[in-house]
Amino acid sequence: MNIHRSDTAVVFIDPQNDVLSPTGINWGATGASVTENGTVGHMLDIFRAAKEADFGMFISPHYFYPTDHGWLFNGALEADELRTGTFDRSGPLNLDGLPGSGADWLEEFRPYIEDPATVVVSPHKVFGPQTNDLVLQLRKRRINRVLLGGMLANMCVESHLRDLLEQGFEVYVVRDAIAGPRHPEWGDGYAAALVNYAFLAHGVVWTEDVVAEMLT
Repeated sequence: MNIHRSDTAVVFIDPQNDVLSPTGINWGATGASVTENGTVGHMLDIFRAAKEADFGMFISPHYFYPTDHGWLFNGALEADELRTGTFDRSGPLNLDGLPGSGADWLEEFRPYIEDPATVVVSPHKVFGPQTNDLVLQLRKRRINRVLLGGMLANMCVESHLRDLLEQGFEVYVVRDAIAGPRHPEWGDGYAAALVNYAFLAHGVVWTEDVVAEMLT
């Protein structure tokens, strides 16, 4: 990695209770991977280092509003998310019911995400940033390198990786600041993602190396 605060930013995807907290709707699918990878602790390490070293921080959340439940066709995971109420919010223009809900930030992350310097982009609606303003927000700050982490490894993280690459960004995936779901029929999403990261990303790196580079 050759990173500098002037052109490099951290992008965390879906740092939300429903996929990262034992109280979340999807903990049964994600909990083992989150625990084994130390995902929450590693994300915190990167939040702290980014704040200390003045690196840009961008959050790409996933929200569903009541009108999204009117969709007439969905993929397998989309259908499951909508069925279970994953990332549900009461609407785009109010925060009713959001605090402490599955769509809310993991409490440990709140001081960093709600920092005025952190950019929370509009929600992505499927898996990738094609449906939000992440790329615009990065470009407007002349960011061309991204340190990527968050959830879910083989879905939203990989989709963000692929689109950012197509948009011309240099992308490093922080392999222990992510986690993935496990499904009895579909398999291990984290293991599947690591294979594709190796083929696609400019680097598949560890949190300790990212932190060391930031604080150098």
